[in-house]
Amino acid sequence: MTEQNHSPAQTSAQTSDKDRVFIFDTTLRDGEQCPGASMTFEEKLEVADILDALGVDVIEAGFPIASQGDFESVSEVARRVKNASVCGLSRASAKDIDRCAEAVRHGRIPRIHTFISTSPVHMQYKLQMAPEKVLELIASSVSRARNHVEFVEWSAEDGTRTEHDFLCRAVETAINAGATTINIPDTVGYTTPDEYRALFEMVRARVPNADKAIFSVHCHDDLGLAVANSIAGVQGGARQIECTINGIGERAGNAALEEIVMALRTRADILPFVNGIDAKMLTRTSKLVSAVTSFPVQYNKAIVGRNAFAHESGIHQDGMLKNAHTYEIMTPESVGVQKTSLVMGKHSGRHAFKEKLKELGYELGDNELQVAFTRFKDLADRKKIVYDEDIVALVDDEIVSSHERIKVVELTVVAGTKGPQKAALTLDFDGELKTHQATGNGPVDAIFNAIHALAPHDAKLELYQVHAVTEGTDAQAEVTVRLSEEGNVVSGKGADPDTLVASARAYIAALNKIMARRGREKLEAIATI
Repeated sequence: MTEQNHSPAQTSAQTSDKDRVFIFDTTLRDGEQCPGASMTFEEKLEVADILDALGVDVIEAGFPIASQGDFESVSEVARRVKNASVCGLSRASAKDIDRCAEAVRHGRIPRIHTFISTSPVHMQYKLQMAPEKVLELIASSVSRARNHVEFVEWSAEDGTRTEHDFLCRAVETAINAGATTINIPDTVGYTTPDEYRALFEMVRARVPNADKAIFSVHCHDDLGLAVANSIAGVQGGARQIECTINGIGERAGNAALEEIVMALRTRADILPFVNGIDAKMLTRTSKLVSAVTSFPVQYNKAIVGRNAFAHESGIHQDGMLKNAHTYEIMTPESVGVQKTSLVMGKHSGRHAFKEKLKELGYELGDNELQVAFTRFKDLADRKKIVYDEDIVALVDDEIVSSHERIKVVELTVVAGTKGPQKAALTLDFDGELKTHQATGNGPVDAIFNAIHALAPHDAKLELYQVHAVTEGTDAQAEVTVRLSEEGNVVSGKGADPDTLVASARAYIAALNKIMARRGREKLEAIATI
């Protein structure tokens, strides 16, 4: 992507046969606002790297004013991203904008994204401001941002519930002040495709300087219409789509990047728009985001769900054997899914394992590869067949746990019909081993009691969920644990053929996030003294 790609000169009221649509990914900002989906510093960098390789045009890396941790992660993403523009979010205040500018200044193509509410309900109850005061803030905030960076995006929060006359005045004000991108978001997921398309057509027709900016869509999925609305907005003249991997985000989430990309690609006959996404990386990116956020992808999720290319019905299977196009409108290879799984087992060597990882989209260093291979061999000794999904779960679990301060070393559990059940657990605390034996009302309760004794905390267990990675009684278990402490909610995920080991790993993964957040809050408290 070049600076020319972002030039307002490229956007006009007229369209070409193959219009370029920019993909603005907000997984690291809006996606992380999904309760329990917070990421560590290292995890954010992993996601930023894969988003850059995926080919997104803009990475919204965070909300720099929100915390010191957010500021540092946005700054580091800006430094390391090689291709995409890196963007930070800012409210319409001088302090926010200056902090955002400082965070993105090292980026190749830095962008400031500033916003303010424009709907009557937001202006009256949230901002408690008169419309004229809002217009003044739009002008001053955009102008200040433009003094810092060349590319400024302005958003009309709750734009789809904003009065049309005022929305047009606000958009015109923002462009006059220097905004190069205008975002009209469906903040609460309220609109419908026909309404949203008409909204963009109306604004672009009525605002005199509309041809000087790129228009953008940002849709939430409260009514399940986020992807449909996003595409409708593009049909109405928008040329940037804001979305997240797996559709994660506040409440019901955002428009899913993978669904938008494949909808545009599969129906290019009626949607003549192109983008720079490498679709073959969609599945790998989806799995990484699911792993670091501990949010599993539903099996029937479009494009990247486990069942997206699975066929069980006899009629469907017969049709697929005769011609795959009978029941598949896209090929699994086009989104990075292998048609068939290479069966891996205990006789497989390190080279074969490394090649399999490459097929699945992993490039590990020598040390990481050795650790993953050792865990694979241990898994292969315990399972008859190791499926691709097993390897993905194993490696993702290793990636997430590699940066953890506390790690599970050894676990022995005594369970049965006669209680209480017992758990003997050894944890590694930054190289120091500690062991404790605890009892509980069941083996999982005993394990969690042992963890609490070794690492005292006040976090409350909000969710404990288990599902099998593959079929069969020897399948790996994937456990998700959600903890809350003082209003902060985090999730952890663990995978292992032993459900109890996976449970311990998941709890420790969540606890590490709690401890990391405590550390950040202490640093921020010190910084304000």
